[in-house]
Amino acid sequence: MKNTLITSLLVFAFIFHANAQQGNGFGIKGGLNYNGNGKYFESISANAENPDKNVGFHVGVFGKVGKTIFFKPELVYTKTKSEYDQNDFVMQKLDAPLLVGVNVLKVFNVFGGPSLQYILDSEFDGVTIDDVEKDFTVGLNFGIGVNINKIGIDLRYERGFDDNEATFVNENGLDASRIDTRPEQLILSISLLL
Repeated sequence: MKNTLITSLLVFAFIFHANAQQGNGFGIKGGLNYNGNGKYFESISANAENPDKNVGFHVGVFGKVGKTIFFKPELVYTKTKSEYDQNDFVMQKLDAPLLVGVNVLKVFNVFGGPSLQYILDSEFDGVTIDDVEKDFTVGLNFGIGVNINKIGIDLRYERGFDDNEATFVNENGLDASRIDTRPEQLILSISLLL
């Protein structure tokens, strides 16, 4: 039984090794984001609340140049949501990770690089937030992936280099509040090289 399992694993690895995604090209990608924005601060109370993490989504395009060592720029539309004590913070943004990776055993890869973020729209419990400190920020994106033929699956972690706060006035019109718009997130993607 043990020998059969080891033999099966070796055959499986050889088949995928021979059919791994190779070469240059471009493609499409999409997937899920498990995210939580930063702390929510109310100026009058000293409370700092961490959000409940939620699942968002992303869709986009990518390019890939190189074989063993590769460069993979992406342009991705992302929509995230975080909950702060039954109040939802929804954000839509464009992400542009600029990744450098290394193929390991031709099927697996590790990668990392800066991730540029531009906020398209943000809303906190029905109130559009206009006063975001910076619409454009830079973060870090790194992860692992597997490529089989033209299909790739990767799991990555992303975080901002610093907080990017949005300020808005609460419903009573008196209390200014702040919320961080640079999410920390796990991202699961599936991609197709065209």
